[in-house]
Amino acid sequence: MNTFSLSEAIAPEYSHAFGRTLTIDELRNRTPAVFAGNASARTKPTYRFINTAEVLQALLNAGFQPSAAQQTRSRSGSDPTYARHMIRLRRVRESLTLVDCIPEICLINAHDGTSAYQLLAGLYRPLCTNGLLCRMGDFAAIRIPHRSTVVADVVAGALQITAQFEQIGTRVTAMAARILTDEQQLAFAHTAYAIRYAKVETRPAFAPEKMLEARRAADAAPTLWHTFNRLQESALTGGLSYRSRTQRLVRTRRIRNIREDVRINTALWQSACRILES
Repeated sequence: MNTFSLSEAIAPEYSHAFGRTLTIDELRNRTPAVFAGNASARTKPTYRFINTAEVLQALLNAGFQPSAAQQTRSRSGSDPTYARHMIRLRRVRESLTLVDCIPEICLINAHDGTSAYQLLAGLYRPLCTNGLLCRMGDFAAIRIPHRSTVVADVVAGALQITAQFEQIGTRVTAMAARILTDEQQLAFAHTAYAIRYAKVETRPAFAPEKMLEARRAADAAPTLWHTFNRLQESALTGGLSYRSRTQRLVRTRRIRNIREDVRINTALWQSACRILES
């Protein structure tokens, strides 16, 4: 049985201007699958089990600390020990800030054979506390199979992504300088609506421009960056009220599924990049 422990590896007193490190107890509470002692019986004989805690330990040794964690809710009857989970990490000595956010890496895994280790570039914006994900073509999206070298491969991938943070920063700065017309913002809202509800059989009956509503004065600017953030928050956090077809007042739901979080986030980022390049 795996007895690996992170209890002494995470420094609970560590903090950053944009947030603090998760403690070991918080990690166990939010993502018990990180500490799985074995793989699900559903995995193939060729599946090599290396729990996320061991990989996380290697990332801590490389200078990263966990800032957020989540786990997909298990279906009825399934064991949450093996569920898909995502941990967001920041470099302890990271000094780079991108407009109003800080760069992160996102580590995704599952112990049921449904996911390789995945690494994505992320951005944390304290105004809305939404985790943005950045993906440009093949950049900053690394998949690592469960094999004997997975621990070293994840660390190498994380360092590879952080080496590209300045390139992401260049895009963020350009987005913050790009002013969108009302028509361009509306077109982006229609794209965001289509992305958010691409896998929903019956789409909610509200106009896509509702997703453009600013939830705070700091987000009201007509730049591409602020428009992207408003749409991303509306898509991921939900909370938009509207009347259903039966005239019942309802609110849009928060995205809690990690697959959907990644799909929507990366599609919105790529859409913003296309607008920037147009």
